[in-house]
Amino acid sequence: LPFPPLPLPLPALRKVDAAYSDNGLDSALFMENTRKGSIVSRANSIGSTSASSVPNTDDEDSDYHQEPYKESYKDRRRRAHTQAEQKRRDAIKKGYDDLQAIVPTCQQQDFSIGSQKLSKAIVLQKTIDYIQFLHKEKKKQEEEVSTLRKDVMALKIMKVNYEQIVKAHQDNPNEGKDQVSDQVKFNVFQGIMDSLFQSFNASISVTSFQELSACVFSWIEVHCKPQMLRDIVIGVLHQLKSQLY
Repeated sequence: LPFPPLPLPLPALRKVDAAYSDNGLDSALFMENTRKGSIVSRANSIGSTSASSVPNTDDEDSDYHQEPYKESYKDRRRRAHTQAEQKRRDAIKKGYDDLQAIVPTCQQQDFSIGSQKLSKAIVLQKTIDYIQFLHKEKKKQEEEVSTLRKDVMALKIMKVNYEQIVKAHQDNPNEGKDQVSDQVKFNVFQGIMDSLFQSFNASISVTSFQELSACVFSWIEVHCKPQMLRDIVIGVLHQLKSQLY
């Protein structure tokens, strides 16, 4: 500890006292202030010495070292969040760019917006419209495929029937010698149709649809009776008698 200040010698104190007495000051007041100053200086020296001699506690050291670590952790969290957000935005932008490149209607020029870049809402709406169009086209193609499958099935049945006819003809080659030729059959059919058309042309009026409907029903009732058809067939056969025998 520092030593306390030594008191002034008596001759010096008398000189100071005389000087203050000449100036009208009280020597007792001067002595009191001198004593208080020495006490304050000793207290300050004791406090500074004790403060410098006391070591830092663990809490103070931990606070000193943890503060930069907390700040660094926050920075890392903030940087990771920023990177994740940027990746998400990049993925969304890439998705919209891919849609705009795939959907044909997004590539067509829209005169209402000019050369401006398509907004995300327009890209989504055009994509939805195009998907609906594809669904309709798919349904239409499925119906066409179903119709074609039915046609293929019918052709297969016809093929099997014709194969059976050809096989039967190959097994009995002499069976068709006495049959009527295809040309004679066509001539008989043509004669019957010509006779029917003559009566049809003479009885039917095509001025309006109502007259046509009425004439058709009356012609069927008169000229298409079984007796009338039998007479027509017999007359045609008599005309083609020379071709039949």
